[in-house]
Amino acid sequence: MNPFLLAAAAVTTAAVGAGAPSPASPGASAAAPVPSTVTVGSAPATPPGVSPPAVAPRGSARVLGLAEAENFAELHQPSLTVARATTDVSRARADQTLAPLLPQVNAQASYQRQTENFAARSSTLPSSVNSQSSKANFDTVGVYNFGLGASELVYDFGQTYGVHHAASVNAEATKQSEFTTLLGVLFNVRSAYLQAWAQKALVAVDQVTLTNDQRHLEQVEGFVNAGSRPEIDLAQSRADLANAELALVNARGAYDSARAQLVQAMGLDAMFDFEVADEAVGPVDGEDLPADRLMPSALAARPEILALGKQLQAQELTVRADKGGYGPSLSVSANASENGADITSLTWNVSAGATLQWQLFQGGLTRAVVRGAVANESLIRAELVQERQQVQLDVVQALLGVRGAKVAITTAQEVETNTKEQLRLAEGRYRAGAGSIIELQDAQVADSSAAAQVVQAEYSLYVARASLKKALGRR
Repeated sequence: MNPFLLAAAAVTTAAVGAGAPSPASPGASAAAPVPSTVTVGSAPATPPGVSPPAVAPRGSARVLGLAEAENFAELHQPSLTVARATTDVSRARADQTLAPLLPQVNAQASYQRQTENFAARSSTLPSSVNSQSSKANFDTVGVYNFGLGASELVYDFGQTYGVHHAASVNAEATKQSEFTTLLGVLFNVRSAYLQAWAQKALVAVDQVTLTNDQRHLEQVEGFVNAGSRPEIDLAQSRADLANAELALVNARGAYDSARAQLVQAMGLDAMFDFEVADEAVGPVDGEDLPADRLMPSALAARPEILALGKQLQAQELTVRADKGGYGPSLSVSANASENGADITSLTWNVSAGATLQWQLFQGGLTRAVVRGAVANESLIRAELVQERQQVQLDVVQALLGVRGAKVAITTAQEVETNTKEQLRLAEGRYRAGAGSIIELQDAQVADSSAAAQVVQAEYSLYVARASLKKALGRR
């Protein structure tokens, strides 16, 4: 269930008094006013390499800004570590495919001990030899062999180069996917931060409710003791105070839960004592423009689009490389060696050659590989079209969310102004003896609900702005 609906329901059970917020009762946590909008970035970001702060003593919690929370996520979020490692793996694979295009040089040295027995075929015996001794000879001789060889692929109709080029482009696509992960992590952190911010604001609303109910209880006790009000008003006021205390406990619990979720979104291993700052997401550049004006920049910046574009380019290169399998390949080689039974008197040899190899028939293997590569190319093209449509939907929905939330804020603020005036009048009527405790309670509930609605509307606007930044491919 929406936490704001739960909070609003809790607030409606308490009777709220009029007047400015007063200090919290002993033992209650400090109440912060509902924050006003400020531009993100006022909190300094933690320099790279700085670890999260140690647990601070209770009551001395540090204030965590949104920019700092985002920086912690970039440093510690495991999903980003995985994405960066995946990019490194793709680059390493691209480097591996480059190896066959470079000269291959190898050196070898060997020593072998063998018997001197020699068996020759009769057709190869010298004319002066017409028999072979069958006597076993166990004399042995050592043979040394040293060699150095080099080979180079000259041309294979683009097969090897195409594989390398495709792997390099795929590595670029993986880098774009890493940026996609980063945008998702930042959005999750912003959402979790704003959730904590809103819950903190609701704690402030409930704190005001509790403070006013404590003041009202004192007033009602005076009226009842003076005999100007029935005792049922005192029972009602005490019930309202108890409900307000329960609502505040629930709001603080929701705030603690939201902070724990924020710690998880930042990728930290342990909870530390902090309060979220009274800041929110400021206006996004272009949020008042029509969707068609923002769409070109969104399509050009969204990493999902760029990644699929790179994948499509890599697949086109793969298709061309696979078609190269229909043609021959040419390579050259050179070798130098020294060998003999006496290491001080070795015989040297050099050789060079060229090899032309052509797989004339492989049972249809090349044709099947090419057909599969072409099908994968068509698949990526379709995915690219789908992703472009998704980007358009993301931008439109985010813009509608921003504009709807702006209207909702204006309406909620107007409602809050009227409910405060209604509460002021109800309090005056109660003091004058013209109003009932029920009338005061209804006005109190309406005022509390209106305050919660303002928080909900502001939260919706800030989350919509965070969604718009993500939809536009911006950090």
